[in-house]
This record gives sequence, C-alpha cells and structure tokens, in this order.
Amino acid sequence: EDHCLLDLLWRNRRGDLDMSVVMVIANHPDLADPVRPFGVPFIHVPARKDIRDEAEERQLMLLRGNVDLVVLARYMQILTPSFVANVGCPLINIHHSFLPAFIGASPYRRAKERGVKLVGATAHYVTDDLDDGPIIEQDVVRVDHRHDVDDLVRLGADVERAVLSRAVLWHCEDRVIRHGNQTICL
Repeated sequence: EDHCLLDLLWRNRRGDLDMSVVMVIANHPDLADPVRPFGVPFIHVPARKDIRDEAEERQLMLLRGNVDLVVLARYMQILTPSFVANVGCPLINIHHSFLPAFIGASPYRRAKERGVKLVGATAHYVTDDLDDGPIIEQDVVRVDHRHDVDDLVRLGADVERAVLSRAVLWHCEDRVIRHGNQTICL
C-alpha cells in the first residue's frame, strides 16, 4: 500500500509538514508514477532477503549525509542492526497494528482471527528489534465481527496515515524526546 507515503508527500506539498523530502527510495518500482507529480527524486532499490546486504549498502550510500530522518512506509523488510547503526539518523516506521499486539506481518489477518474489537496503527522509532522501538504515536478504530480482513485493512489505512503524519510532524518540530525505550511527546 502506498497510502502513507503519498499522504506524507501531499501533506508536505500543502505545507502541513515542516520538512524537505529529498528523495524516495523504494523497493517497489510501481511507486515511481505516483511519486512523480510531487517532484521528489525516486530511486528504486530492489530489496529482498537474498540481496539484503547489497540493497542496504546502496541505501546507505544514498542516505548518509543527505537526510536527517528516514521514514519507512511500505518497505516491509526487516532492517539489519548494521543498517540501523550506520544510517546516521533516526528512522520512523509505521506498523499496521496497535503495538505491542500483532508484531510483524499480517496483523489485520491475525486481528480478525483473534476477534479484536479495535485495530490500530503505531508509529515508532526503529531499533534492532522488530516493531519494538520507542512509540511516538498510536491510534485505534473500533471494529466488530461483521468486518472482514479487507474492511480492517481499509479502516486501518486511515488510522495509519494519521498516526504516521503526526509522528513525523512531531519529530520534525523537535517535540519528541526519547527516554530509553519510551518517548515523551510535547
């Protein structure tokens, strides 16, 4: 899904986010066309488990010294501890569940299987541990037994966009203080 990336680009264009988007590095080539109207350089770097080292090295070459923040939206790859240590700036990830519930892949399917009454999204700083970094922002939406997985995905997408944009805004405005594995948001 490209909804979070495009939402950030749109909010930035409108002036809602005080930041400069200097590039979009994506492992999904289909994002090139939707990104083009925003005038942001698009760089496709294939990223799979079998070429992870090469992909991360290329990404580091592009990022180092050029950015103050990396936002992961639709990347869906586990970053190595080496990448996290060497990128030289904070990374923010959007996870499509209300962490610590449903870490990793397919959280909406697992939420449906558990019969949850709320689904949500979490924006957090990236650490070496999957979906376990300091939480910046979270929100939820109420669901019930009538919603199927597609409904959860659709409802969750709205929450994901809002949560990620608030987290990025707060970070860019220096309103997030990291304290161990927690944050204080001013």
